[in-house]
Amino acid sequence: LGENLLVEEPKVPALLPYSIAGATQEKPFLLYPHQFILAETLEEFDFPDCVAGQLALKSSRAREGIEHLLAGYIDPGYKGRLTLELQNARSMHAVPLWPGMRIAQIVFHRMSMLPGKSYSVTGRYHGDTAVQASKG
Repeated sequence: LGENLLVEEPKVPALLPYSIAGATQEKPFLLYPHQFILAETLEEFDFPDCVAGQLALKSSRAREGIEHLLAGYIDPGYKGRLTLELQNARSMHAVPLWPGMRIAQIVFHRMSMLPGKSYSVTGRYHGDTAVQASKG
């Protein structure tokens, strides 16, 4: 997990930037029940056109109550940090988050053929180096 989030606030429809740079495992950022955030990965990726990825939440995080909202496909040719769509599925307790937390894993898939156009040319999120809200 990276240091930057986009969080929901009650009176503002847009998600607002929020840094958890100072959070630790002992003093974490708390994701409250049913709260939704966007978070970035610590790692930056540079997928060649012949490899796609599938992001999967680590099972330990799911057992703690964190949900990833299934937008985990990584296009061949993608470059940048990944944005994670996270929610606390618990009803009564917050779940802790901190930078460097092991939150997800990636399964790599070799493509049987190259895409007609690379995501490096067509992708809206290509080259993003920070958490991003929807670009529509």
